[in-house]
Amino acid sequence: MDDVKEYYTITELTKEFGISTRTIRFYEDEGLIKPNRRGTTRLFRPIDRRLLQLILRAKRLGFSIAEIGEIIQMYKAPPGEAGQLRLMIKKVNEKRHALEQKRRDIEETVKELDQVEEACLGRMAELGVKRS
Repeated sequence: MDDVKEYYTITELTKEFGISTRTIRFYEDEGLIKPNRRGTTRLFRPIDRRLLQLILRAKRLGFSIAEIGEIIQMYKAPPGEAGQLRLMIKKVNEKRHALEQKRRDIEETVKELDQVEEACLGRMAELGVKRS
């Protein structure tokens, strides 16, 4: 039997995901999640919990809050899940391309650092200076 709860408290979600209440309130302020309220108590539905999982995963992958909002909004409005999936594939490819470029840039910088170090060591040898 599925053990899905009707509601989750903010405390339960902070413990489950290892985040602060401030983080959850931020995502709420940004309109990414919309818990029900009973007075001052926030009651998160299973959909809010799934959205929170999606938000945290997207943040780990480097997506901005605006991009995450766009993905979530795509799910809620036509073309729905199919549109969301197409958008997600597009965003993943963009992110992958950006990371691959960063990797190339880092590799080039490391090569340049190696060259500078080698030149310095060569000049130190010419001067008879020991490496410290």
